[in-house]
Parts: sequence; structure tokens; C-alpha cells
Amino acid sequence: MAASILNKIEYLVLLVAAFAAQSKISEAEAYRYLSRYGALALCEKHYGIMHTLSLEENLQTLQEYCHRKGGTL
Repeated sequence: MAASILNKIEYLVLLVAAFAAQSKISEAEAYRYLSRYGALALCEKHYGIMHTLSLEENLQTLQEYCHRKGGTL
């Protein structure tokens, strides 16, 4: 598997884990929530930019994005 794909996967796992910790939910719940509201697709699409920003900035962006799509966390 290409290194760029592994890097992207590792970053998505990091974001899901950090979102879970911030929201005080399990990682599985965080994954389902982020997937349901399209945030994981957003991260995959914009990985080239997102991985250069701070984790806190990205978590805030994910939370706001999910809220705009109807999320309640």
C-alpha cells in the first residue's frame, strides 16, 4: 500500500479518536457520527489541507460541519 494512503488512514484514525475523546463517546460512536454527517468524506477529500492544520482547528471544523448537517454533538 502506498505511503500516502497509509498516512491518510492514520490521520483519519487520529481525528476519529480525538473527536471521540472530545465528545466523550466511544471511537465506534464517533466514527458512525462523523460518517453519518459526511465529515469523514470531507476529511478524505481535503486531507491535503487538513493535515497541515492543528488538531484543535480540525476538530472544531468537524463539529461545526456536522452541526450544519443536523448533528447534535
